[in-house]
Amino acid sequence: MEIINIALPKGRLGEKVYARFKKAGYPCPSIEEENRKLIFENLTAGVRYFWVKPSDVAIYVERGAADIGVAGRDILLEYSPDVYELADLGLGKCLMCVAAKKDFRDNLDRTLRVATKFPHIASRHYSTLSREIDIIKLNGSIEIAPILGLSDVIVDIVETGKTLLENDLEPRETILPISARLIANKVSYKFKHDEIVRLCEKVR
Repeated sequence: MEIINIALPKGRLGEKVYARFKKAGYPCPSIEEENRKLIFENLTAGVRYFWVKPSDVAIYVERGAADIGVAGRDILLEYSPDVYELADLGLGKCLMCVAAKKDFRDNLDRTLRVATKFPHIASRHYSTLSREIDIIKLNGSIEIAPILGLSDVIVDIVETGKTLLENDLEPRETILPISARLIANKVSYKFKHDEIVRLCEKVR
């Protein structure tokens, strides 16, 4: 039996994703034990799982270290990895939004300063509006940027909106909905086609 190598995103989403795989008939008991291991396999079920940083899943899949993986739509749109998108798992649902301070009014006469972890998504969004922007790429908590005057607005993922509210920000517009996607390495999809398609159908 061919072993399918699966990259799971660390954290809450990864746990939900693993639960879905387990329910679909791909359990791996050792992954549920208290340990610090990163790689787990169940040869009987034909799977090998490993935990990676969510933003790295697509890299592992694109480069062939994983046959399949689960990545957020935000990651796929931001980095455009050369992979197949097989299914929307409907997990980790949230929105990519523009947010700003409650009293902010956009002045079209000047360049809009946009703080974000997603420069490509933000650039594409504003180019469709023909709005001139200055992208400020940040890696940490970007809610602080408009408060300290570093940016006018932020482009970020919003789940509940609670963090925005607590920092006196509000969502201004939704750019696109986000959810977890099952992706496959293009070579693996060719050579392990039957196993991957079977797994995809069960998990979906």
